[in-house]
Amino acid sequence: MQELLTINDKGRIAMDGLKDVQGQPDYRRIAIDKVGVKDISYPIVVLDRTNKIQHTIATVNMYVDLPHHFKGTHMSRFVEILNEYKKEITVDSFREILRTMKKRFDAKTAHLEVEFPYFIEKAAPVSMAKGIMDYKCKFSGSLGEKKDFILEIHVPISTLCPCSKEVSKHGAHNQRGMVHVAVKFKGFIWIEDIVETVESSASCPVYSLLKRPDEKYVTEHAYDNPKFVEDVVRDIAIKLEETENILWFSIGAENWESIHNHSAYAYLERRVRDRWP
Repeated sequence: MQELLTINDKGRIAMDGLKDVQGQPDYRRIAIDKVGVKDISYPIVVLDRTNKIQHTIATVNMYVDLPHHFKGTHMSRFVEILNEYKKEITVDSFREILRTMKKRFDAKTAHLEVEFPYFIEKAAPVSMAKGIMDYKCKFSGSLGEKKDFILEIHVPISTLCPCSKEVSKHGAHNQRGMVHVAVKFKGFIWIEDIVETVESSASCPVYSLLKRPDEKYVTEHAYDNPKFVEDVVRDIAIKLEETENILWFSIGAENWESIHNHSAYAYLERRVRDRWP
C-alpha cells in the first residue's frame, strides 16, 4: 500500500484521509533556498573536556531547500528528526542530522544551527574561589554538494588601553570586551581550548567570582599587559594558526570603551590550510 495516493493535480491525500496541503504543486516556478523552523528551545547534551558531558538548553534552527514545484514543506518532520538525536550533539552527530534531513525531505541541501550557553567552572587567580562562567556557543553547518561546519564562541575579556597608560601619570582606563571566534577544523577541538586561547590573548580574563586579593591581581595584571583590540585579534590569530587541526578562522573583538561614547572593534579572517573536514 502506498504511503501517499495522488488524487489530482491540486493535492494529495495521506493514509489518514487528510489532505496533504504542503504536497500540492506550485506553479510559480520559484525554488526557495531555505525553508524550515527557527528558535526551537531544546535540551541537548554536549561534550565537556572536564566532566565528559554537559547538559544545556539550545536554540535550534533547521532548514532545507524547497524545489519550485512544491507548495511547502512538512515542518513537523524537523522536530521529529531533532527528537531522534537529542541524546548528544557532537560534530559527528551534527553531520548525521544533516544527512537525515536531506534524506527525509529528499532535499539537495540541509542546514542546521544549534546555539547554546556552555558553562565552565573557573577558579579565581589568587584565592582560587570557584565560579561558573557561561560562554555563548554555536554549531552551524550545511550539507549539499559540499559540506561545512563552523564552531563559534563568544568570550568576554578585559583590556587596558596602551595609549592611556602611556600618556597618563596615574593609572589607565580599561574596559570589558567581547571576542567572537569562528573556526573550521578537521578532527576535533574542545570549546575550552578556544576559550583559553582568547583569554590568554587579552589584558586579563574575566571571572565570575573575585575576592579582594583577586581584584588586586586582575587590576595589576591588566595594567602590566595593555592591549588594543588590534593586539587582541592578532595575538589570537597567531595561536590559531599554530593549531594544526584548524583550517579557517575569523576573529572579531569589541571593546565597550569606558571613556568614549563608542566601541572599539577589530576583525580578521584567515584560511590557513586547504584540507577541509
